[in-house]
Amino acid sequence: MDLTPLTSATLPIRIHTYAATAAFVLGLVQLAGAKGTARHRALGYAWAGLMLAVAVSAFFIHELRLWGPWSPIHLLAVLTLATLPLGIHRARRHEVDAHRKTMLGLFLGALLIAGLFTLAPGRILHQVLFGG
Repeated sequence: MDLTPLTSATLPIRIHTYAATAAFVLGLVQLAGAKGTARHRALGYAWAGLMLAVAVSAFFIHELRLWGPWSPIHLLAVLTLATLPLGIHRARRHEVDAHRKTMLGLFLGALLIAGLFTLAPGRILHQVLFGG
């Protein structure tokens, strides 16, 4: 493992990667832990903040360009910015099942599935984990 490709990347890429990694780990903690507790609520707000950082930082990353400076990952960032407040709203209204589905969808789609694409050859995390 060589962190040089990440540590020498642009600031938006570093913010995006560190926030996504922290959100992934915290998301696993949330999924494994008790629900409805003060701890779950506090960690949930922290997770939402990390997801906000992931989505916002994505708009400053333009390595993949399909439509001008934009790519499909930017659509995912827009979807995250729309879905995240919805998930929080559903939790505050005690719509537990809807909240669970919304947040699980964000975790799986925006972190797990999108994260797997970062392991493709030529991407920074592929270089970090598997070498150039």
